[in-house]
Amino acid sequence: MPTPWDHQLAEFLTDLSAVQDESLDVLTRKQKALAALDLESLANLGREEEALVKKLMACVKRREELLLRAQEEGLPADSIRSLAGALRPSERGPLAKQLTEASGRARLLQHHSLTNWLLVQRTLIHLSQLLEIIATGGQLKPTYGEGGTDPARGALVDHVA
Repeated sequence: MPTPWDHQLAEFLTDLSAVQDESLDVLTRKQKALAALDLESLANLGREEEALVKKLMACVKRREELLLRAQEEGLPADSIRSLAGALRPSERGPLAKQLTEASGRARLLQHHSLTNWLLVQRTLIHLSQLLEIIATGGQLKPTYGEGGTDPARGALVDHVA
């Protein structure tokens, strides 16, 4: 006999919350490692992120299975929230808090991911500028001009510099 929907949804949301919390922890540590340029920590976090991706994929698969079963039973199947909303008030009451918390954590995960992306982008711009300085010996090449040769030479590019 299948477990009632409220229990299935509660179990799913509990598991999802655990994965979200773990993801927030990893993203927070990644942000600190990025800011400190701690390459060893970043490498270790990469392995943790791979494990998290597998857990998140399992949550997505489980969500799809729940929604497919709900559709087969004639219940709303466009989202977990709408499925929970179709339950009796006594069943959906406890789920409302879990749904709100899961949604809030999802938004927080988006903010952390965006912050980390911005940190990486700023780092890439900085490294690009450093490479340009090294390659040109710190001399800017004119964008416009008539013919002529570029007197700028970099120590890594030209041995004569």
